[in-house]
Amino acid sequence: MVIQPYVSAYRLPFFQRLEGELTSRDIRLSVAHGTPWGKDAWRADARQLPGAIELPQFTWELAGRHFVYRKLGALATRCDALILSQALHTLDSYLPVLRPSGPPVGLWGHGGTYNRSHSAPLRTMKRLFTNRARWFFAYTELGARQVISQGFPAQRVTVVRNTIDTTRLAADREEVADDQLTALRRRLGLRRGRTALYIGGLDASKRIPFLLAAAESAARALPGFRLVIAGDGSQRRLVEEAVRRGETVRYAGRVADEDKALLGAAADVMMVPGAVGLVAVDSLALGVPLVTTSDAPHGPEFEYLEDGRNALIVDGSDLDGYVAAVVGLLGAPERLTALRTGCRSGTQEYSAEGMARRFADGVEGLLQPLRGEPR
Repeated sequence: MVIQPYVSAYRLPFFQRLEGELTSRDIRLSVAHGTPWGKDAWRADARQLPGAIELPQFTWELAGRHFVYRKLGALATRCDALILSQALHTLDSYLPVLRPSGPPVGLWGHGGTYNRSHSAPLRTMKRLFTNRARWFFAYTELGARQVISQGFPAQRVTVVRNTIDTTRLAADREEVADDQLTALRRRLGLRRGRTALYIGGLDASKRIPFLLAAAESAARALPGFRLVIAGDGSQRRLVEEAVRRGETVRYAGRVADEDKALLGAAADVMMVPGAVGLVAVDSLALGVPLVTTSDAPHGPEFEYLEDGRNALIVDGSDLDGYVAAVVGLLGAPERLTALRTGCRSGTQEYSAEGMARRFADGVEGLLQPLRGEPR
């Protein structure tokens, strides 16, 4: 039984593949989930997974922190193994992890703490909580190293390489027709060699004011430059105001995967000066190098980027330096081509198919004691 906050659009292909992987190993997958709230609600990307169970959910705020409790009921004990989120604010995870009996528990999460607001006591609490689990499913290699360094047995850690359906996105990108691309460029006023793309949430962690200022500065240095922004969030009004002020910014709103592929086909670079998460995988699958900063509160997928190979990573305290990196890359076709090649070479490494296989390996490890195999 896997418990999720909710089933998002990007998780749906993974669960579909995971079900097939586990079925081939004579293991039945069950998924239960809550409903999106907080930042997740802005994304409007919840999807239906056939057979999944929606749990009663309660959320509240205390001392400036948000908490969620999903009522697992008998689901927590009537399964052979339970896989939960490694998140301190998810209160329904505590009892299954801490109780001395019941199904073996695996935790699925970042491994390390990417939230800089976590105090030392909270980090200690997370370590103690994590080390009570039977198995750990780490998003990335770095996350695995972090939990192992804090005492979790290395032989009970699986690195899943968190990702989206890169196979489908890359295929959608290849299927973009010339007339579609021409129509998009005409509608948004985009020029080849002068187009940047932002995909993601519009909130404080993404440094939206910095992004908009960088776009305006790039347009002054490079006539015809345009930034297309796709996404939604609490700072959407800042983007809409930028659109009203001039010609530099274009706002596409929330986009489906096929629209993401079309925008990727029109873009030369991606600009994400704030937190980088799964947009790193978008960049690789689309073959559009990302220009980001070294000091933003990045998610674990930032680990997939390599400065000078498939991305540019610059000092986030220097707006002029960031703009110079974007403008310089647009003015260096050979360098841009090399970065595009670096992006595409990583697509197969971070696929939903591969993630499902690795996760299924971990599930088998979690179930080993029940099958009479050695720990």
